[in-house]
Formats: sequence, C-alpha cells, structure tokens
Amino acid sequence: MNMDWKNLIINIPDYPKAGINFKDITPLLANGAGFKAAIEEMAMICERQNAIPDVLACPEARGFIFAAALAHRLGIGFIPLRKPHKLPREVAHINYGLEYGEDCLEVHKQDIKKGMRIMMVDDVLATGGTMHACMNLLQSLGAEIIGAMFLLELTALKGREKLGTAAVYSLIQD
Repeated sequence: MNMDWKNLIINIPDYPKAGINFKDITPLLANGAGFKAAIEEMAMICERQNAIPDVLACPEARGFIFAAALAHRLGIGFIPLRKPHKLPREVAHINYGLEYGEDCLEVHKQDIKKGMRIMMVDDVLATGGTMHACMNLLQSLGAEIIGAMFLLELTALKGREKLGTAAVYSLIQD
C-alpha cells in the first residue's frame, strides 16, 4: 500500500514532559482511510509471513485499538493485558521496570492455553520494556510468541533488541 503514514502522526514536543517527543496517533485513528489501511497492512504482513496466530495480545491502552481491529480482520481472538485490578477472574501478573519507576500488567490465566500461538500488538515500540514484560508473562503461562506488530517503531530507542528473537513488524520506522 502507498499510504503516507507519517503525515497521519503528529509530533508533540515536550509532552508529557520536557525532552519527550510524543507521537500522537489520533489523526491516523480519525482518518477512516488511514486507519483502515493500517489495519489492512498489518493483516497482510501476517498473511505474507504465514504468521496468523491463534490470538492477538496487547497491553493497554492505545494498542487495544489496533489489536481489536486486527483480530476482527483476521477472524481471531484478542487477549488484553491490563493494569492491576481491572480483570475480574484469576490473573497472572508481571512487575517490570520502566525508565521512571515500576509497573505491572495482568492477564486472565484461563485465557492462555499451553502452546497457544500469540502475536503481540501495540501502537508504538519505544524502549521495548513493556512488550518484553508482556511476552515473558504469556510465555510463563505456556504461550508461544510468534512475533510482535507495531504501527510505529522509534528505532533510536532500540526496543527491538529487547524482544529477543521474536519477529518484529512495524508499519513506520522513525
């Protein structure tokens, strides 16, 4: 597809704090043709790579938008990884470090089956810390991570390196 993805993402300097160059993806989401093209391109990457998973999984929150739409397009399920105390059934959790502190994500234990093939999805790959934690959590429950798909990859932050040998796909490298 010949979509100019970068024109649908706005750079917001010094947001949410000084020194951060925030990538605002909401113009892409607001553009019906752009959003549809992004989901279609993600689906085509999965199909071309013969990487159709059993389900998609994604940490909250903006990645949910892409994972849910992509799961619908591929005709598969979507498993959310949530912040603590957002899921009502028995959960497995992982604590992980961030540049500025610590965070935690949870998933319903019953939703992950041994040998389940999962493609991770998120909006942006930055340092890779959150995605690495998600992958570790799901693998600890017996899942097989077949790759990770992103709308945008901030290559200077080298997040791809934290994801080990997982196949990494991104529509935009910036």
